[in-house]
Amino acid sequence: MSVKLRLRRIGRKKIPVYSIVAADQRNARDGRYIEDIGRYFPLREPAEVRLEEDRALYWLENGAQPSDTVRSILRRRGLLLHHHLKKKGESPGEIESAVEEFRERMAEQGEEVKIAVGTRGQDPLERERERAEEIDEEAQLRAQATPLSAVQEETEAEEAEDVETADAEDADAASETDETDASADADDNEEPEDE
Repeated sequence: MSVKLRLRRIGRKKIPVYSIVAADQRNARDGRYIEDIGRYFPLREPAEVRLEEDRALYWLENGAQPSDTVRSILRRRGLLLHHHLKKKGESPGEIESAVEEFRERMAEQGEEVKIAVGTRGQDPLERERERAEEIDEEAQLRAQATPLSAVQEETEAEEAEDVETADAEDADAASETDETDASADADDNEEPEDE
């Protein structure tokens, strides 16, 4: 029987969660498996992996072949290095120090090595709440940057200018109307002369 370490989908629709299992290669992806050795949450930021490292090493030592994704997970956790050094015959102390150095290098390179035991990533709702709080804080900072009294003074000054220009326009229009009325009255008062 050839054993493979692979992912088995157990998540809901459009929210994938995978179980990392040791399964017979001939079984279906979501079919029977021999042992469940961990969980993989790809949608969390960063992707979260919960893995029983000793069981993964046990299956690697017994000839289980990891799938591409599981191989990547094991590599990032340093388990493939651990397995390789153990096959070479290194002492357990040397193996542990080499794995620790590898994990430190991975952390320095920016690859998030998240060894989670019961920790959870943020839900989308929590991220949305944080985003809303950030927007509120930005609005408050903008409000503090321009004092309300200065804004009110500016609007009052603009309104006063608008009123003055409107009054001036009304006065001009009224004087023009008076002139035309006066000339019309003068024309009416004049009587035509008969010759």
